[in-house]
Amino acid sequence: MKAAELMIKCLEREGVEYIFGVPGEENLDIMDALLDSSIEFVVTRHETNAAFMAGTYGRLTGKPGVCLATLGPGATNLLTGVANSNMDHSPIVAITGQAGLDRQHKISHQYYDLVSIFEPVTKWNTQVKKAEIIPEVVRKAFDVAQGDKPGATHIDLPEDIAAMEVDGNPLDISEPTTMEAGDRVIKEAAKLIEKAKHPLILAGMGVERGQAEESLRVFAEKADLPVVHTFMGKGAISWKNDLSLLTAGISGKDYITCGFAQSDLIIAIGFDMAEYPPKNWNPDGESPILHIDTTEAETDANYPVKHSVIGDINENLKQLEKVISSMERDNKWVAEVREKTLNEFQSYADDTSFPVKPQKIIHDLRDVMNDEDIVISDVGAHKMWMARMYHTFKPNTCLISNGLASMGIAVPAAISAKMIHPERNVVAVVGDGAFQMSSAELETAMRLNLPIIILLWRDGGYGLIEWKQMKEFNRPSNIKFGNPDFIQLAKSYGFEAIGIEEGGELKDAIKKAAELNKPVLIDCPVDYSENMKLTEKLGEILC
Repeated sequence: MKAAELMIKCLEREGVEYIFGVPGEENLDIMDALLDSSIEFVVTRHETNAAFMAGTYGRLTGKPGVCLATLGPGATNLLTGVANSNMDHSPIVAITGQAGLDRQHKISHQYYDLVSIFEPVTKWNTQVKKAEIIPEVVRKAFDVAQGDKPGATHIDLPEDIAAMEVDGNPLDISEPTTMEAGDRVIKEAAKLIEKAKHPLILAGMGVERGQAEESLRVFAEKADLPVVHTFMGKGAISWKNDLSLLTAGISGKDYITCGFAQSDLIIAIGFDMAEYPPKNWNPDGESPILHIDTTEAETDANYPVKHSVIGDINENLKQLEKVISSMERDNKWVAEVREKTLNEFQSYADDTSFPVKPQKIIHDLRDVMNDEDIVISDVGAHKMWMARMYHTFKPNTCLISNGLASMGIAVPAAISAKMIHPERNVVAVVGDGAFQMSSAELETAMRLNLPIIILLWRDGGYGLIEWKQMKEFNRPSNIKFGNPDFIQLAKSYGFEAIGIEEGGELKDAIKKAAELNKPVLIDCPVDYSENMKLTEKLGEILC
């Protein structure tokens, strides 16, 4: 068979369902081999979006998503999405077509050394220089991508290698081993928690990756430990649980600031520093850290690790729960923080002002969505509001990229999420700036007949940057832009389109979109004057 056919057989052995990408000249043999494969190739309108889709597949399934591009601009377009997955710890395998080995020694059309380019944004990457090594290369790429911590790998396949004749077979897949901390380590962690007067759990995305949310809940309730989520850890414990302190991560003060300030032990579980810099919640580095994760902690002056519990998070939490004493702590402050946050959320339920306030948009969205429905936030001012106020019942029901945090992710991510969970409502929450970076994928959603909902927050500018400019300099700089008629744009792709013209229309519009069971865009003007009002309000918090 051709080497390209062997690669496809190896991908099939890995259980690959989809490859997201854009075909090109240097991956002709791969594209032809796919015609005889069980793998579905999903043609995207931009390579970055292909990587976003693959990364979302990886996050939601735990299995590496796969994306494909050709060399040169195809590969460099792919790079942003690969970097996003790597920093978000979503498993992904990127494959690039490449110039033949016979022209890589000289300046050549569209040729760059892609292994060098991808090296900083992947856990591992390589070029296939002999057809016979393809089974080893593919097996290693998948093994490394989903190992602790998950991330991106990259395979570069020169076109002359892809066309070679080769004998070979995919390698067998071995079951991953589960590592647990020893008894001494578990008991020492339990002692630290029992001695602490005001311990606090900071739950990161690793809780979801380790499918440890139930173990976390049981452990937290037994030891009476309040839990705060990072943006990416949302849903680690239900927002209805009295121990949930909801979400932290907005820069500056918030109600939870006081909880971090008085904590004498912060139990960081599945926490990645890219999610929420320690200097923001432990500014003096005085609060000791109990680090519970799959890998040792990154060195950081504001993250002083007192003790580490390394290994399978789910199993280690179960062991901790067994040895720790049942406790009742003086957690009156937890109820006060919850009350302030939830009252703020509820206070906008009947707001009818127009343009619509961010708080009202989120309230109506949460009111309509079911517990397991998936909402994906793009990057912008709306991300801060969504992270802070869209409360979750379960993990992976509010996806927020907060590692690389690339604009344009929500629409392609929603497409991928709907492919994985067709039974759930999937909503892309996106600003007008980010939307125009990936709006071409509306055609992809229509072609695949995926009834996603796009909730567009329209303000005609880069709202998050303006918010930060106003905080820093009290004046905006170069953040405004023009927009097309989004209603007509969506309709031109075949979407249903709903324009919000009054403050009280949004909830019914979201309900209608969910009932239509077809692709829908909701164009909602947003009042971002609320940004600075929130900044002023939070600045008045006294612990």
